[in-house]
Amino acid sequence: MANELRWNPILGEWIIVASKRETRPWRPKTCPFCPGSEETGYGWKIKVLPNRFPALRTDAQTSIESHGIYMVKPAYGYCEVIVETPMHEGDLCDIEINNLKEFIDVLAERFVKLGSDPKIKYVFEFRNKGAAIGVSLHHPHSQIYALPFIPPRIKRELKNAKKFWSKRGICLFCHVIKLEKDFGKRIIYENDHFIQFLPFFAMWPYETHIYPKRHVQSLNMLSDEERYALADVLKVATKTYNTLFDTSLPYIMAIHQKPTDGKDYSFYHMHIEFYPPNRDKEKVKYAAGIEWGAGTFTYDALPEERARQLQRACVKAIRELASKSYKPFGVCKEYMQ
Repeated sequence: MANELRWNPILGEWIIVASKRETRPWRPKTCPFCPGSEETGYGWKIKVLPNRFPALRTDAQTSIESHGIYMVKPAYGYCEVIVETPMHEGDLCDIEINNLKEFIDVLAERFVKLGSDPKIKYVFEFRNKGAAIGVSLHHPHSQIYALPFIPPRIKRELKNAKKFWSKRGICLFCHVIKLEKDFGKRIIYENDHFIQFLPFFAMWPYETHIYPKRHVQSLNMLSDEERYALADVLKVATKTYNTLFDTSLPYIMAIHQKPTDGKDYSFYHMHIEFYPPNRDKEKVKYAAGIEWGAGTFTYDALPEERARQLQRACVKAIRELASKSYKPFGVCKEYMQ
């Protein structure tokens, strides 16, 4: 079984090849993440597990040798699963706020721990939800890939953030927050420490971003109060998505943090990006010819119109959360009017 990195000389980026993942189970009848299973046992609220079918390994082996520009090297790294709750069904909005804050604590702790390995350059924490995303296990869970390289999307963010910082002396992401607050119409939810908005430059129909208002580079830099505020915005954001079409909406949640290679990234600003694929309740936006072939996304509406729909869903989501004895920390734009 091979776990290797193959270099794409055309695009200038690494591809992870993991042959064993082909045999991973697809929605088994018995859930391996529920309490009492062989992997989890009993008496836990959050469980960190090694991925049984990892794309990266500390003992990675290659299947072939490098040949000229066709470079190959072991896919060194770590793959972990965070089981966020003993509940077999549900979303982040269904997790009690203290447990959700503990989930953020675990993400911060694993970021520091895995990033302390000098061979690890980037710790990518993410969450896949729903069959449309290709999730093989329904039980709520997130994943961590500790990589021996900085992923290309993050590299592009770092390059542009550093360029903006050098030219203007301010953070690119802090400036985006100012622009969104000045315009106002794309803001979905806001509390004292975080803001959620559908960005001016959205690619997916109901894509939203969550930015900390304070300029920080990673989760471990957040205070306890800020972590509770992040738990709140994640709870409201996922409830809003599930309220939008009155269905459990699939999405990818990607946490973008600074690399762990020891360099100075004071110009960077951590944030979270949500990519739901749906463009309505029944239809999914597929990345097709122009997206995959050219790398250019098309947006088949106006972002401001979609933001308006999310704002209305957020109002309803807040009311539903309040009916279940949860009082959100902040307000959505429509709620303030």
